[in-house]
Amino acid sequence: MTATALQPVEPAPGDETPGHHPALPDGRHTQRGGTNGRVLVLNASYEPINVCTVRRAAVLVLKERAEVLEHATWSLHAESFTMARPVVIRLITYVRIPRDAHSRKITRRAVFARDGWSCQYCGSKHGSLTVDHVIPRSKGGGSTWENIVTCCAPCNRRKGDRLPKQADMHPRQAPKPPPATIFVHVATQRVPDQWQQYLPA
Repeated sequence: MTATALQPVEPAPGDETPGHHPALPDGRHTQRGGTNGRVLVLNASYEPINVCTVRRAAVLVLKERAEVLEHATWSLHAESFTMARPVVIRLITYVRIPRDAHSRKITRRAVFARDGWSCQYCGSKHGSLTVDHVIPRSKGGGSTWENIVTCCAPCNRRKGDRLPKQADMHPRQAPKPPPATIFVHVATQRVPDQWQQYLPA
């Protein structure tokens, strides 16, 4: 059975695909960058839930587990088929996603993204950013979403190992677990324009 080419102009999830899917192309057989780029994954409900590689997205589409909503103007090529490079895909079947952000690993980049890349004490978005334990660990503070904030280097030095009341420095907003979409933002260096309409403001 011959594969029907998935053209870059109108990749349709209903296009006929071969019963045996050919091996996906590697970087040598693709245009403009290979298959390790990032693709936004939406749940069946159109909720953004993850970011994956182009290769993984192509597998999901070929196995008819996802449909392409947005694609690039260039294609992926293999020996027996051509496929538009996915940019945004939507899962066909709804996947239940845990809402407990406490279980997600806390990273500096995730904290920075949650706090709008600004110091939670002075509001500065310039200079070197770090993280601060609102209640210092030496005084019983934990490494939790509710106790870690973005902090610029000068404020970090000024606050030191003191409690907020002692330093007269309080976060501008109470720290809390971030929404799931934060982890979409931190999974890529730059959010593509084609993703924007699917991400909450």
